Amino acid sequence: MRLIKHLAISAWEHSLQQWSWRSFLFTLVINQAIGPLIGLLLWTAVMPDSSAVRGYFFMVLAVQLLTVSYEDHTLSNSIFDGTIVDRLLVPLPVIISAAGANLGLRFWHGIFGLPVLLLVAVTAGLPLRAGDVLLAVPAVIIAGIMRFLFTVTLAMTAFWTDRASALVSFGDTGIALLGGIAAPLFLLPPTFAEIGRWLPFWPMLGLPGEIGAGVLTGPQLLAGYAIQAGWLLVLIMVAALTWRRGLRVFTAVGA
Repeated sequence: MRLIKHLAISAWEHSLQQWSWRSFLFTLVINQAIGPLIGLLLWTAVMPDSSAVRGYFFMVLAVQLLTVSYEDHTLSNSIFDGTIVDRLLVPLPVIISAAGANLGLRFWHGIFGLPVLLLVAVTAGLPLRAGDVLLAVPAVIIAGIMRFLFTVTLAMTAFWTDRASALVSFGDTGIALLGGIAAPLFLLPPTFAEIGRWLPFWPMLGLPGEIGAGVLTGPQLLAGYAIQAGWLLVLIMVAALTWRRGLRVFTAVGA
């Protein structure tokens, strides 16, 4: 409870700070929305009568805005310039501050992205069902945690290299190409779709989109959640290990 309280305070403080550069936040939202919107236009042109495609890309747009992470600009920069030392002196895990900044940015992405979502909903004539969207909520939350851990892990390579931002960008490209923006996995040939579902990218983006669009139901839905839970545990362990190893390098250099 103590950590949750401090996380909430950190998220509130960061959201207030981020409001001062709201014009830049709007630019970030547009940048994140471009990929799903292009996917929506392309695939609805290919399959104009498919309600599943329209619903899927609407959900992917929402998931993208609510799960995006920028730790290559926040955590990595604090490692580069040494200001992470100030966080290390505070009797709270450094991850709390990083997560607070992350939640603040996602809050503003949701606020500034709402008009975009409404516009898409009106123009695309979405056939979403409330029950499917509710089933997707846990998947969106887990996807947000996964993407945060994934980005944090890549950002922590700043302990070893000054190319951390490039690695994060490479990871984001992997999410876009293999997570379901470039091509929905449920439209791919079965072999390629099955391979894609076992990679960590689909649970961070395409899975919540497919659940919300009503594409995944029954046993497939449960299997999707099981895959997502498995990758969540893997990312937790990898992030913790990377932090411990990186901190040893950082303190050794600073000694």
